[in-house]
Amino acid sequence: MRVEPFRDRFEAGRQLAEGLERHRGSNAVVLGLPRGGVPVAYEAARTLELPLDVFVVRKLGLPGQPELAMGAVAGGGTRVLNEDVLLAAGVEEETLERVAGEESAELERRERLYRGDRPPLELRNRDAILVDDGLATGSSMRAAVHALRDREVSAVTVAVPIAPEETCDALAPDVEEIVCLRTPRPFLSVGTWYEDFSQTTDQQVRELLDRVATRPA
Repeated sequence: MRVEPFRDRFEAGRQLAEGLERHRGSNAVVLGLPRGGVPVAYEAARTLELPLDVFVVRKLGLPGQPELAMGAVAGGGTRVLNEDVLLAAGVEEETLERVAGEESAELERRERLYRGDRPPLELRNRDAILVDDGLATGSSMRAAVHALRDREVSAVTVAVPIAPEETCDALAPDVEEIVCLRTPRPFLSVGTWYEDFSQTTDQQVRELLDRVATRPA
């Protein structure tokens, strides 16, 4: 069966909202993983009339192969490691700590940039819907899930337009719900399944968050 690409992240967000319809009118909060996940999350939240916030996670790229994740970090000091990659690449502890330190600093910078003076939304005892534009290895999303557990949310839903089936299966035990619209084979990459996969900028993330800043949470 042929899988058609999404036109762009906004269209993907509108379609994703259909899979999240049961959350309409609930106490849920939609959390977009920047940068590419925020336009998807924006459209999903707007369609479902739910509050939107950003949840910053940084991938720990393997030195020399930055697209290969050896783990990820999220707010609050949460760290998730990909032990298979670390062992296969023979990554030394000093290298891992250096990369983690750099990415943690960038994470803090981006949180300040995206929110400005606004505090993050209160998440305790609320359902959290984590949204990205797609998953590959799932390292960043797994870090976000672990970080949310530390914030005492009621439940975690992972919602993405596209992902490999095996990545969704691996994440399933860690969350209450996974909504993934398409799991094509071969998967290739997230960008393969978008006609427009141009980079989302920091400014665009800030503008989308500003648009919803006055909505009740």
